[in-house]
Amino acid sequence: MNGPLLSVEGLTKRFSRSGETVTAVDDVSFRIQPGETLALAGPSGSGKSTVARLVLRLIEPDAGTIAFEGNDWLALRGSALRAARARLQMVFQDPLAAFNPRATVARVLDDPLRIHAVAPRSKRPRRIAELLERVGLEASLAGRAIHEISGGQRQRVAIARAIATKPSLIVLDEAVSALDVSVRAQIVELLLDLQREEKIAYLFIAHDLGLVRAVAHRVILLDRGRIAEQGDARKIIDSPQSAIGEALVAAAPRLHRTRQDAS
Repeated sequence: MNGPLLSVEGLTKRFSRSGETVTAVDDVSFRIQPGETLALAGPSGSGKSTVARLVLRLIEPDAGTIAFEGNDWLALRGSALRAARARLQMVFQDPLAAFNPRATVARVLDDPLRIHAVAPRSKRPRRIAELLERVGLEASLAGRAIHEISGGQRQRVAIARAIATKPSLIVLDEAVSALDVSVRAQIVELLLDLQREEKIAYLFIAHDLGLVRAVAHRVILLDRGRIAEQGDARKIIDSPQSAIGEALVAAAPRLHRTRQDAS
């Protein structure tokens, strides 16, 4: 497509807490190109997860615009919105909380195929097997319950579910932060492989700049709901110009392999 895949302008969100109005996101603007990874980074309470929820329309903004694939994302309603959601998916930090833990892996993957009419019933078992294999899991895992598999396996299932509808953009909200270091590295490799092969764009939400440096093309640093700094991920992380950037870099464990190092 011509132009940005996602365009966000002047996004603002306020919440009422204990009788006071708190601005969680304040005049945030950014664009994501097809096949690009944009990271939103910042400490807890900086507004990054609220931005993710706004982009996904899990909550509605108080001000601002969002265009996705050239369409007014905020104007979509009903069946038009449900159809468009196939193109914009999410992977949460904790898939055990996002899924019914007693549902089988097959049921979790069958839902998007059925809801978005990706495959007829007769072909869905084969498609489920293909999705599991695509994310490095055995097809035999389909019969297991979500609560019976490991955290790394659950996150791979969450990624398989996200790619089932062939989205152009996936929002990853702290999607690897709960995993141990070795599993985290494997999931990062999987995400990079999927992006290279499927040309998927990512909105990558994180607080760890070492991780951001490994996966993102560009980064936005958020501080108390506002953009403190933005630009090329490697340049900003190597030489931050904001106080919040310096604090995040000081706290970040470095990953040895970066996106740029792998290219």
